[in-house]
Amino acid sequence: MTRNQSVLVTPSATNNSIPRDSRQRAKEFVLALQDEICNGLEALDGKAKFHQDIWQRAEGGEGRTRVIREGRVFEQGGVNFSEVWGDTLPPAILTQRPEAAGHGFYATGTSMVLHPRNPYVPTVHLNYRYFEAGPIWWFGGGADLTPYYAFTEDAVHFHQTLKNACDQHHPEYYPTYKRWCDEYFYLRHRQEQRGIGGIFFDYQDAHGNLYAGSEPDSPAAIYSQKVGRINHSWEDVFAMVQSCGKAFLPAYAPIVERRQDTEYSDRQRQFQLYRRGRYVEFNLVYDRGTIFGLQTNGRAESILMSLPPLTRWEYGYQPEPGSPEAQLTKVFLQPQDWVNASINAEYNI
Repeated sequence: MTRNQSVLVTPSATNNSIPRDSRQRAKEFVLALQDEICNGLEALDGKAKFHQDIWQRAEGGEGRTRVIREGRVFEQGGVNFSEVWGDTLPPAILTQRPEAAGHGFYATGTSMVLHPRNPYVPTVHLNYRYFEAGPIWWFGGGADLTPYYAFTEDAVHFHQTLKNACDQHHPEYYPTYKRWCDEYFYLRHRQEQRGIGGIFFDYQDAHGNLYAGSEPDSPAAIYSQKVGRINHSWEDVFAMVQSCGKAFLPAYAPIVERRQDTEYSDRQRQFQLYRRGRYVEFNLVYDRGTIFGLQTNGRAESILMSLPPLTRWEYGYQPEPGSPEAQLTKVFLQPQDWVNASINAEYNI
């Protein structure tokens, strides 16, 4: 442990709230998850390899950024690991957890965004993280899918795989986190979803409130209120996070394998670049990871590796009625129960 880390007091395990080795275990997990995902993606791409940068944060901390570029499948993508600490959490977090004010903090996690070249292969995002601030701890994270040309069977597979991982630990995790994902990955200024969702959660601790967002009347909040508090410990939440993290490759790889060789023209490529613009808008305006990283003076190259290498904006774009492009926003970018959806060939254009 470094001198800077030693001033951050980890609560005693005698209160049953947190293990003494909590930070080390969380760090080892996200490091291993980064390795597992990178190895799997390199095998999936078959051409490109990840370039790695090791960086240090002057205020306390370090990271390992890995970027893949110009591959057979992946045009660009990154898988980050970071471990940072400091004296004060940024305002974006203190607004949600005011009880953390006045405490030093510790945070570690892995985050990933992949931008495939083929428009029929969806963009995907993952993030799992752990925070401590004095006696307070919580986990956050999730994974979500952003297709450009959507297929019902892909949506069903992605959601079912994540649901299976959640259901190993509690039957109410997936229904709550799925609704929260739909709420979080929403571009309010566009009034549309970013993608078809997945799972998202934050501030998961021993208090047992499954929803800890800022929209008290949202479907996720209402559902969580009906469920009530869940009696789960640090070990319980950590186990759930591990299962969800390990579910990523089984959720995403089969979709890539199905779509990677689909033929496409400049029309599909231009639509992909146009929709990537929505991804950029969300990440720069709303994304918590981006905001946290910038507010804590994180490494800009690592924070912004989530942005696509190419994108475009078009004023007043309207897709042709009945086209696959219109189906994306009309059908797929509407929150719905994907696990129980019928695989309808009408939408698989």
